[in-house]
Amino acid sequence: MKLKWIPYLLVAIVLCCVSCTKTEETISEKTAKVGIRSVGNQLLKVQNDTASLVLPVVRQSKNVYKLSFENSLSFDPADLNAIVSNVFNKTPLPKAYVAEVLLCETQEVAYSFQIIGKAEENLIPCGGRILPEDCYTIQFTFAEDDTAPKQDTTLFYSLVFLVLAFLAFVFYSRYTAYHTELKNKKATNLGSFSFYPEQNKLVKAAQEISLTQKECELLAIFVAHINQVVKREELTKRVWEDNGVIVGRSLDTYISKLRKKLKDDASIKITNVHGVGYKLEIER
Repeated sequence: MKLKWIPYLLVAIVLCCVSCTKTEETISEKTAKVGIRSVGNQLLKVQNDTASLVLPVVRQSKNVYKLSFENSLSFDPADLNAIVSNVFNKTPLPKAYVAEVLLCETQEVAYSFQIIGKAEENLIPCGGRILPEDCYTIQFTFAEDDTAPKQDTTLFYSLVFLVLAFLAFVFYSRYTAYHTELKNKKATNLGSFSFYPEQNKLVKAAQEISLTQKECELLAIFVAHINQVVKREELTKRVWEDNGVIVGRSLDTYISKLRKKLKDDASIKITNVHGVGYKLEIER
């Protein structure tokens, strides 16, 4: 079963999670700016000011936004309280916040109020005292634990964890199935190698070493005669001549190839018995 698509699935899901998280951040900031700008517009309307502009709302930090006006203005703090309450109750903005009216030049607080959630706990100074005409900015600081909408980082990391866990399960299952399959097939232990003559391969740990048909036939003969000399004539007859092929130095060439493929195990040697043949030696 080929599962080459799994890594691409992981990348797609992670990118999707990141995209969703970023989208939520943008919606949160936009919602706050739209709501706060609406407060500014309504505050000017109460003053019958339809000409001056509400300047762009600025996000100063994670939970702090500043509302500015084009021109100086004068207003009753009670109007500000009512407008903010009305707008924030209609939008998915945090219900716990501090509103501060600041003088543009000195940044001193001309008026402020705090909404916690419960009416009896809110801190709202009395209105009715009209703020004199001046340049004002209004700063809104939302409670840290009530920023709306929150980024669903928990969902993001949960999805990433689940995908990684799924990948680990898939690859572990494939690894286990592979080795189970190898065990179920006929194999011969050859030092640190497992020899699979029917599949023309050697396996050492997780590494597969392919053998040609003739390399496999030679090694099978040696395995049947471990630590015994096999004559050259027998090797050439069984591997080549029985198939109608006459060879010269082919045997020596294939022996050399087998030695290279078995070199990772120092306990295995194919030695040349001069004038006789070859012997597969394995240290017990």
